[in-house]
Amino acid sequence: MTSDDRSKGMVMVLSGGVGGAKLVLGFANLLEPDGVLVVANTADDFHHLGLHIAPDIDTIVYTLSGKVDRDRGWGLKDETWTFMDALARLGGEIWFNLGDGDLAMHVERTRRLAAGASLTEVTTGLSVALGLRVRVLPMSDDPVSTIVSTPGGPLAFQHYFVRDRCAPRVDGFCFRGLEQAQPNPIIMQNLDAGRIAAVVIAPSNPFVSIDPILGLPGLREALFGVPGPRIAVSPIVGGAAIKGPAAKMMEELGMPVTAAAVARHYAGFVDAMIIDRLDEDQADDIRSLGMEVVVTQTVMRSLNDRKALAADCMALVKAFAGR
Repeated sequence: MTSDDRSKGMVMVLSGGVGGAKLVLGFANLLEPDGVLVVANTADDFHHLGLHIAPDIDTIVYTLSGKVDRDRGWGLKDETWTFMDALARLGGEIWFNLGDGDLAMHVERTRRLAAGASLTEVTTGLSVALGLRVRVLPMSDDPVSTIVSTPGGPLAFQHYFVRDRCAPRVDGFCFRGLEQAQPNPIIMQNLDAGRIAAVVIAPSNPFVSIDPILGLPGLREALFGVPGPRIAVSPIVGGAAIKGPAAKMMEELGMPVTAAAVARHYAGFVDAMIIDRLDEDQADDIRSLGMEVVVTQTVMRSLNDRKALAADCMALVKAFAGR
């Protein structure tokens, strides 16, 4: 395979919710629609009020459609809460907010799944209805559930994350159903056909967003067959997580809250790390793990920031292809 061949094809982006969705939007505005394939974590999917909720998929889809609430980073902009207000008056469970517009997504997803459609088919249909051109795939059509181990006992992820607001100390994680789950067949078809040029791990939580994807039977091994690099963007900047509980989790698991610690978590799989300028002093430590390092701005406050970070990823892909 020539360097030109290795620089062509799709970039597969492995993503969780808010942070990952920002980089996905950058790729969507930088590349042609058929140049990006997004693989969304579904291990934090759960059933609530009889509905199938898929938080990471929805955050990515809402972000790509321009409908996301930019202040929160998730949910719909200009949302109303009549349903939740009525549910509260009835004494219902209100710890997980479902806006009136957002509720339609969950109702329609649940209806289609009950009618026999796969999660991939449902996600594709809803994405098309919202005008998406980039393909967003659930990591698997099989159910996987993140369980957080705490001193008080195991917690379903959304109970830990939303209901308990990440307050319990984290001892570890397990992913119920992961060993029996199969990677999304469309992912494997594209890998088998050699259509994936490179893999980018978005700045998402390594433990509860990316580990479930890479833990799917056979997927990690298949990704080693991609001709281009496997790149990770650090979700830790200046000793803190930009969004979510990753930093708290790392501290409670006895890990330094650093970009270098994220690199060590991905060591043996990732070829290159992209870290923020605030963490430039960690570059040599990361290189000692056998990874290349790019130091740039990784905090994405604007669309231009998102596109610039995606461009940095693509520059790495082209650099590897030229060797």
